[in-house]
Amino acid sequence: MVLPLLVAVAIGLVWLLAVGAAQVRAVDAARETARALARGDDQASAVGRGLAVAPPGSHVAVTRGGGEVRVTVTGRVEGPGGLFAHLPSPRLRAEAVAADEEEGVP
Repeated sequence: MVLPLLVAVAIGLVWLLAVGAAQVRAVDAARETARALARGDDQASAVGRGLAVAPPGSHVAVTRGGGEVRVTVTGRVEGPGGLFAHLPSPRLRAEAVAADEEEGVP
């Protein structure tokens, strides 16, 4: 009886590690997208670069104004193999801000 419980706990811990890794990927995606937009890359290629870094199924939103580029990456992490299907999927959210270098160019 103890073995199935230990296996479930181990899978749960691995899932928590996967959620943490996905959050780091979301932060990296937001930062990479903001940096690319700030240096003047076109928005489609910058967002594409961010989506390549972000966890699967993520969404990238871009806002410009006040001399800043603000990028927000949102997404969800599904549980492993339906084992935790009754639990809600954790939401990921990361935001990065960069000075808009394009705005200062005459």
